[in-house]
Amino acid sequence: MPFHSVFRSDLLQGEVGIVTGGGTGIGRCIAHELASLGATVILSSRKIEPLEATRMEIEEDGGKAAAIPCNIREEDAVRALIQQVVEDHGRLDFVVNNAGGQFACLPETISTKGWKAVIETNLTGPFLMCREAHSAWMGRHGGRIVNIVADFWNGMPMMAHTSAARAGVANLTKSLAVGWAASGIRINSVAPGIIRSSGLKNYPPPVIDMLREMKKDIPARRLGTESEVSSAVAWLLSPGAAYVTGETLRVDGASSLYRQLFPTSDHDRMEPFDGFHRAPDLPDDI
Repeated sequence: MPFHSVFRSDLLQGEVGIVTGGGTGIGRCIAHELASLGATVILSSRKIEPLEATRMEIEEDGGKAAAIPCNIREEDAVRALIQQVVEDHGRLDFVVNNAGGQFACLPETISTKGWKAVIETNLTGPFLMCREAHSAWMGRHGGRIVNIVADFWNGMPMMAHTSAARAGVANLTKSLAVGWAASGIRINSVAPGIIRSSGLKNYPPPVIDMLREMKKDIPARRLGTESEVSSAVAWLLSPGAAYVTGETLRVDGASSLYRQLFPTSDHDRMEPFDGFHRAPDLPDDI
């Protein structure tokens, strides 16, 4: 059973692009959908094992993929990744900056080392990917970039480091969209809310219980699916978004708009879309 995308199967036929963090979680789903639409997807992250596992999944489903390990915090590694893709495939049509990482911590207890690690991964890394993509290919040939950020709009008290970094990427998106428009580059961001990703399996039971309670504070009354984030990415990469650049698209069930001034009615009217045929098997009540 192939990926059940809402887009036509040849939407990205013949194109080549990179998905960082493409071996796990949301990035894995994005990679599957883009490959199902005809693109050759280059999966990249620090660890090769999950990349190879996802590459094999994509190829089993009839898609095209390659795995190249890269630490996006290292300038030389990013440059080598981009150059290898251009040399191997002769083009670079899109980049999805999905890789990231953070940890829950009170702001007053974040060490300088921890702060720098998160900023370098979630802000510097995407910047390096954008810059090197521009230098190696897109500055002359155009292209599209999508940055995955987060629901930082109201602040993230337990993750101040990543909130600052993700907000920085959203602003960087605007700056590059204006600065690189003459090169034919479109760049946008997608801001997921709380998503039913395979990453949830790494959380202890108390955190899962907290997520169940948090659903009550989301107007959509549920968590999002990986496919819903992936669909947003695919649209922004498509010709249908040709006049969209410098924007951040929220995929959060209106959670970023809700201030809890008045309670919302309990309901199940907003049915989820889940086209990912390899989606994580999680409890129905999450």
